[in-house]
Amino acid sequence: MNLSTPIEKLFMVGPTYARRLKKLGIETVEDLLYHFPFRYIDYSLVSPIRRVQPGETVTIKGEVLSIKNEYTSRGKKIQKGKIADQSGEIEAVWFNQPFLVKTIRLGEKISLSGKADWFGRKIVLVSPEYEIQKEQKTIHTGRLVPVYHETYGVSSKWLRSRIAPVLKQALPKIKDFLPSGIKKKQGLISLSEALGQIHFPKNQKEAKIARDRLAFDELFLIQLAALKRKKHWQKKTLAYKFFIDQEKILGFLSQLPFELTQAQKRVVRQILSDIKKNHPMNRLLEGDVGSGKTVVAAIAMYVAYLNGTQSALMAPTEILALQHYRTLEQLLKPLGVKTELLTGSKRGKASKFDIIVGTHALIHQRASFSKLGLAVIDEQHRFGVEQRAKLIQKGKAPHILTMTATPIPRTIALTLYGDLDLSVIDEMPPGRQKVKTWVVPPQKRDNAYQWIHSQVKRTPNQAFIICPLIEESTHETLRSIKAATSEYEHLQKKVFADLKLGLLHGRMKGKEKDRVLTAFRKGKLDILVSTPVVEVGIDVPTATVMMIEGAQRFGLAQLHQLRGRVGRGGEQSYCLLFISEKGQKTLRRLKAMEKTNIGMELAELDLKIRGPGEIYGTRQHGFIDLRLASFSDIKLIEKTKKSAEEAMGKLTQYPILRQKLKSHTIKAIEPN
Repeated sequence: MNLSTPIEKLFMVGPTYARRLKKLGIETVEDLLYHFPFRYIDYSLVSPIRRVQPGETVTIKGEVLSIKNEYTSRGKKIQKGKIADQSGEIEAVWFNQPFLVKTIRLGEKISLSGKADWFGRKIVLVSPEYEIQKEQKTIHTGRLVPVYHETYGVSSKWLRSRIAPVLKQALPKIKDFLPSGIKKKQGLISLSEALGQIHFPKNQKEAKIARDRLAFDELFLIQLAALKRKKHWQKKTLAYKFFIDQEKILGFLSQLPFELTQAQKRVVRQILSDIKKNHPMNRLLEGDVGSGKTVVAAIAMYVAYLNGTQSALMAPTEILALQHYRTLEQLLKPLGVKTELLTGSKRGKASKFDIIVGTHALIHQRASFSKLGLAVIDEQHRFGVEQRAKLIQKGKAPHILTMTATPIPRTIALTLYGDLDLSVIDEMPPGRQKVKTWVVPPQKRDNAYQWIHSQVKRTPNQAFIICPLIEESTHETLRSIKAATSEYEHLQKKVFADLKLGLLHGRMKGKEKDRVLTAFRKGKLDILVSTPVVEVGIDVPTATVMMIEGAQRFGLAQLHQLRGRVGRGGEQSYCLLFISEKGQKTLRRLKAMEKTNIGMELAELDLKIRGPGEIYGTRQHGFIDLRLASFSDIKLIEKTKKSAEEAMGKLTQYPILRQKLKSHTIKAIEPN
């Protein structure tokens, strides 16, 4: 047996349990050992039977004097066992577990852990954990007992009984990949000690020491992998070196109908500094919806054009691609720059262009580049490494600028994207009014509907109504679309019968989407009912109301992006967050939307309250599946970053670490 041994090969597992374990992400011995407990039950108080007090959680050890089934007056079975040690006797009572009379035999030595309580006039152990004592060491009783995430047919008790023997066999064979110098400097125990102690610690202190080591490993490997990617990227030969013509860039800036914000100017300086170097740029540009990222990208593309090379702008959706195309046409066409749009509905290939805009798949399949000097990738967290690889031809790489409107907390950005240089536009253009936001409880729904009606009926103003994704999925399911469709029908017939409504969702064909969006843009629709497909790329200045159903289902970052769809004209705009549950945690989160319009602040708050796995909505919309570490642990992030930089410089000296890095994969999860 080794760490890569398939789980079904283990004793008493087999194909049936292997299928169940797969639901927990356990497919190999290594996966089993890294399925860590999320808490412990303290059964470490071992007491003589005579001293057991009602109300205490206790472990007793003794001999089984009797075990039998008894029936209650209602016909239910109770199991009663009598156990004795040198100090006295006690009864244990279980409910509806008739198999126990065959499992527990008379005369056996047994260990029982549980709560002592009154049962009639006697003190008994109620539904205790039990363990036949074949060995001195117990795993279910008489100690800190690990509790694991479970699935149907796989209990914590079953997992303990499989993990304990595997640890015995596997731990002596485990090679520690962490360099001894780093372990010593950070005061960390060995990997085999940590794996043994996290599952079966003697006390809480031991459990913490084990968690510290394993949490360090998680972030250290992420940081090291990012540094390795960065080093690998810096070795790439630059496809085309750029010269920066300051005069022409200043001329372009002077023709803009607005002045760049200080934040935009700072970011432009960073990008221009990158693209005049001898190795390809690899920068992440983060900024709120409407902060002016596309203009910044346009300046970089104009530099590429002045250097006789082509640019590609890749967006995750056709809607967003179209939005970018319109902006670039408006800004660069007067300067003689030829921009092409590739969409699913437009047939044929594209080859004669200065800038090509489209979705990733379309650009890779149908764009023919003669001189690609710059690639702009929008919404970076949805893709990245593979797309970059496709853009590198014969080892020569273009400059790469990745952009995101998703407010990623700085700690996550610097950890996950350590191979990218980070730029942040943390300032909105002047004149943008703050969107007034209210959390609307169920009892105020009708009043809110009336208010929305008054906002759009007698004015050119329009409204969005967003229905959440119902299922935990990164894609719109038929069930989610059905929910949006039925909501649209209900609102059209019962609530806004005298208004014009449109419906938009991700499964609609491109032409149908365009037809609905064009009608909305031209003011032919009063309200657009949609799934979160409108999160990015729709710019309608007359849209002043954003109503979001089931707001508690969304992460604050996603709510903030949806809110960014309104307030794009001069009119005061509003965001209504409809909630169907009123927990304190839910209200605290959503009330933050009323107080701040800064995406980064909201993302940081969501990180503290809900953790990285839930920043983007439902559990599956997180960035990364961290088992023990936390992206809000800034001290640990700093420690692991320094250690990764130290190790990177001497990687050739650490063959076990190099091997670990090759097999290391981050379980990344796509946000919606």
